Amino acid sequence: MNFPAKLLLEDETIFEGEGFGCETLGVGEVVFNTAMTGYQEIITDPSYDGQMITFTYPHIGNTGINSADYESKKIFARGLIVRDFCTFPSNWRSEKSLDDYLKLNKTICISNIDTRFLTKKIRDEGCKVGVIYPSEKITDKEAMIQIKDFGSISDKNLIKNVATNSKFIIGENKNKSQKKIAAVDFGVKENILRIFKDMGAVIEVFPPDCTAEEVLNSKPDGIFFSNGPGDPEVLSHAVSQIKLLMEQNIPMFGICLGHQLMSLAYGLKIMKMPFGHHGANHPVHDLETNEVFITSQNHNFAVEEPINNNSIKITHKSLFDNTIQGLAHKEKPFYSIQCHPEASPGPKEFEVLFKKFFKEMNA
Repeated sequence: MNFPAKLLLEDETIFEGEGFGCETLGVGEVVFNTAMTGYQEIITDPSYDGQMITFTYPHIGNTGINSADYESKKIFARGLIVRDFCTFPSNWRSEKSLDDYLKLNKTICISNIDTRFLTKKIRDEGCKVGVIYPSEKITDKEAMIQIKDFGSISDKNLIKNVATNSKFIIGENKNKSQKKIAAVDFGVKENILRIFKDMGAVIEVFPPDCTAEEVLNSKPDGIFFSNGPGDPEVLSHAVSQIKLLMEQNIPMFGICLGHQLMSLAYGLKIMKMPFGHHGANHPVHDLETNEVFITSQNHNFAVEEPINNNSIKITHKSLFDNTIQGLAHKEKPFYSIQCHPEASPGPKEFEVLFKKFFKEMNA
């Protein structure tokens, strides 16, 4: 059953609507996602921890939830904001409704609000911390206290909420030519590991507090740094260990947060974006081949332009705002990408990045 709900922003703007899912409270940074499909993959993306997602596509819940499209084992978004919430899905793959899945994950959703107005507000004024709450159980004053307690997402280390606590291995050793990847988990998406496995690799996944020595002792052919939530500036341990790993000549590949952490290890700076990139139709320009890729994006931080750094080169840029999307070392086999190539919005044109990683390992 739905229930009366409100969305309160830090500037005291209030939206009244209908609540679905769990009748609880959700607080986080409010962002908007422009993807027209894939809400199940989006809400289970660990990179959304600490955030609440406004869907610009008006109808959410139509295709239900299935057991094949998860990007992690649960919902990491702190809350959902939609225009029209579908309680009765119609799709041959559907196994449960979005409403039931939200209840299972103790996550709240607010619907029947003007998401176009909210999206424009975020676009014009920047992301804001907000709270979704059942309005008959929690007062506006109590909700504002939650916003103040949350503070800024830049102050939070969210990795401990989303990453593994211990090592584990995916895949089986079948022959000596098989490649071994050491993947450092900052909130890795399932499809990244699935692609590595399907390409024939054995993946040893390390927790985010691992040391360079532990990674190197596994004798990997390549090292991968995963996506994840939050501000990379707070992950000083990870940056220091990546610097040590970069003293080697082992192929390294970073996606999203992994890209930002590698950039910090190069000595570059990170900036907070006004409203970030969240969607599945972002054009990215490959500066080397002059190709344009349609990409999936989910990040609120970006790498600033390098100054007096002759060891790296920019490989990709966003055609939306010209922000850096890819970097590579000029001499060593290190490269990284800001977007999510595993999300396959193209649908498979950006598999070249994974193939490049394996080519470097084979070399």
